[in-house]
Amino acid sequence: MAQARVLTERELRKVLNFCNTQPHASRNRTMLLCTHMAGMRVGEVAALRICDVLAADGAIKEEISLSATQTKGNRARTVLVPKKLRDELHQYLQQRFGLASLQAVTQTDTLRALFPTQKNPQRGFTANTLCQLFHKLYKDSQMTGATSHSGRRTFITKLADKGVGVRVLMALAGHKSIATTQRYIELNPTVMNRPGF
Repeated sequence: MAQARVLTERELRKVLNFCNTQPHASRNRTMLLCTHMAGMRVGEVAALRICDVLAADGAIKEEISLSATQTKGNRARTVLVPKKLRDELHQYLQQRFGLASLQAVTQTDTLRALFPTQKNPQRGFTANTLCQLFHKLYKDSQMTGATSHSGRRTFITKLADKGVGVRVLMALAGHKSIATTQRYIELNPTVMNRPGF
């Protein structure tokens, strides 16, 4: 089976621009960016609750602590949230709740799904329904070969291209073995043609 397509910055922008023209634009953009910017699995994104990303002071957390029940392989892990993704999460929650400050949200039921669906606003997506949504978003934006794994592959490949070591990549991806992480890395001809190789 062919590996999921790794997206360039331009291709990702095209997908995000397409999302902006669709219903639930902010929610869908943010879910996609969780995979592209933090390397989260689709099942992990689906399992996110408001309390996982929102701190008691109403700020977006710099790290998401996923419990064993929220991850693949039943192993808890920590996900680093870069500034751009924190900004995206903040904007999404502001738009979702119609609030400038998210402090008030902390006083509500933060065990609710971070990304609700129309059918199930409390629980939100399942891993399967989110895979289907990602497939549709990629397909409708003409990203042939892109799947729900594309975000993680893109995340890992970009970091590898920047020279991040495979052990660090393994930790960031939440993999048990280096071999698994290595399978995610797309070879970049541009990097291979740099002087010194």
